[in-house]
Amino acid sequence: MHPAAHPHPDELKALAEKSRAVKLLPNADRGGPATPLLSVTGLTKHFPLARGAVVRAVDGVDFTVKKGETLGVVGESGCGKSTTARLIMQLLDQDAGEMLFDGELVGGLELPLKEYRRQAQMVFQDSYASLNPRMTIEASVAFGPQVHGLSKNNAITRARDLLAKVGLDPARFAGRYPHELSGGQRQRVNIARALALSPRLLILDESVSALDKSVEAQVLNLLLDLREAFDLTYVFISHDLNVVRFMSDRVMVMYLGEIVEIGPVETLYAAPAHPYTRALLAAMPSMDPDRRTEEAPLAGDPPNPINPPPGCRFHPRCPFAEALCCAVRPELSPVGEDGRQVACHINTPGARHSKAPPALEIIP
Repeated sequence: MHPAAHPHPDELKALAEKSRAVKLLPNADRGGPATPLLSVTGLTKHFPLARGAVVRAVDGVDFTVKKGETLGVVGESGCGKSTTARLIMQLLDQDAGEMLFDGELVGGLELPLKEYRRQAQMVFQDSYASLNPRMTIEASVAFGPQVHGLSKNNAITRARDLLAKVGLDPARFAGRYPHELSGGQRQRVNIARALALSPRLLILDESVSALDKSVEAQVLNLLLDLREAFDLTYVFISHDLNVVRFMSDRVMVMYLGEIVEIGPVETLYAAPAHPYTRALLAAMPSMDPDRRTEEAPLAGDPPNPINPPPGCRFHPRCPFAEALCCAVRPELSPVGEDGRQVACHINTPGARHSKAPPALEIIP
């Protein structure tokens, strides 16, 4: 056989690296612009306790995330925000419900879990705990692409490019370890690591809450720039309602494992429809000395998620609660013409609540 028929080992290595590299192609739109990027139906997660009791962390939530938008998620601690984020990422297995990503069932034959995690990534709240202390920054960002088939050299090149894009000079930071960085720098590394697989959906779970305000502003502006540059869609979870308003196109309000209101950010902030949403917005600190908060907008603690109250779960704390609220659970239903949905009897036409609007007349 001619010697040329036997490639040099270096050539074989180069061909192998090239074949592995082509496995990591950019994630393309499959369902078209009108198809929501993420559709969640009946998502439920109960954590079992002793003697048959369960914590109803997420209890049958339905929502969609449109392509290119930022969906803000707000609510008190324990309302189910972070559990919902982990369910979306499939870090937890749901007890019921399903998720469609660009029209394909997550975990199904068309979109197996490994492929889905290329398209959806998460940035966690604790920037230090979410990084491996034994790996350099460069290695942490390059690890994901290597797992998904990219060669080591190409993964390192991609990691350095992403570090530059998030504002960290690779010549200075690539060889450092997490403990050698500030909190803001570590969070930039986590953002770069999340972008390393070219995802389409980024879940940001309190990703700026541990940062100083000046650093927080820098990271928020970075996230806005990255959304445009990489054509990303965000699910942005935060307790800071001002930050949510700055970042979001729509806002989803959760209470005790359920969605109570969801709608466009400006409409929801200007005229909140659910009493709980009104209380949350009323609790926002004001810089105006003439608008001091004289009394707490919401009294009491949320009910026990092990044994939530019947009917509307907010009724023990709601100033407008009536007998109907204690007995019948309100459904999430449309309000207005801007796509807003509210789960409250006050906003349901014809409901047996004194403040509900009259039933709609059907004209034959």
